[in-house]
Amino acid sequence: MKPPVERANAPSLAERAYRIRRHALRMGEVQGQGYIAQALGIADVLAVAYFHALRYRPHDPEWEGRDRFLLSIGHYAIALYAALIEAEILPADELETYGADDSRLPMSGMATYTPGMEISGGSLGQGLAIAVGHALALKRKKSDAFVYCLFSDGECGEGAVWEGASGAAHWKLDNLIGIIDYNDQQADGPSSQVTGLNGLADRFTAFGWHAQRIDGNDLGAVVAAFDTARALAEPKPRVIICDTKMAKGVPFLEQRERNHFLRVEPQEWQEALRVLAAGRVS
Repeated sequence: MKPPVERANAPSLAERAYRIRRHALRMGEVQGQGYIAQALGIADVLAVAYFHALRYRPHDPEWEGRDRFLLSIGHYAIALYAALIEAEILPADELETYGADDSRLPMSGMATYTPGMEISGGSLGQGLAIAVGHALALKRKKSDAFVYCLFSDGECGEGAVWEGASGAAHWKLDNLIGIIDYNDQQADGPSSQVTGLNGLADRFTAFGWHAQRIDGNDLGAVVAAFDTARALAEPKPRVIICDTKMAKGVPFLEQRERNHFLRVEPQEWQEALRVLAAGRVS
């Protein structure tokens, strides 16, 4: 299956990434806190995913021929909502309901609530194994759709991730593309210190995957990695390890020592939006 054709008059990927960051900041302002740093960091990857790689129909999110994008990291929901709003799968006016009672945008991703959310978040480390099931089912249905699974560096400390990785290689799931957000931060501190993630690409290679490691905030590198992953002729799963910067685009948030969960003062939200716009690249 070919990726969607990009319209000549469509916004650039840099503009899409800027808008995804802006949507996330506006949702964060509703609650005054949240996993904003992760959303800002992964925005470039989401821009490439939704506006270069994935095949989907904005007004028919359950279309059978779609590529699946699975969010293993449930607390990254604010980032995915921002992408779904930009992709017009979710209406922009729901942004103000983020985290509210009866909202379709709960603070942790829930497939039963949100169009475009393929699985429910919760216990970390489960998404890749679920993605293996999706990819295997699509193979058996003779679908040419891809399954993308976004998971985190911290999740790679969970045994279920490696069980999923082993199964994917065994079944030769060349329709499965894993995306790891490697921001080296989790609740207990730097992921590299908590779980020991040295040689992560080599580990996936040893499990029978095609592995790439890139700068996840370099749009050109992300595009090239997605294209390589889709075009690879070898019958094996693929993973793209994306080194990202927490709170990318808002320097005063980037510099905070602990930004896994950010509490932002009321006056800082507008400053964050201003700084983000000042660094905007069209």
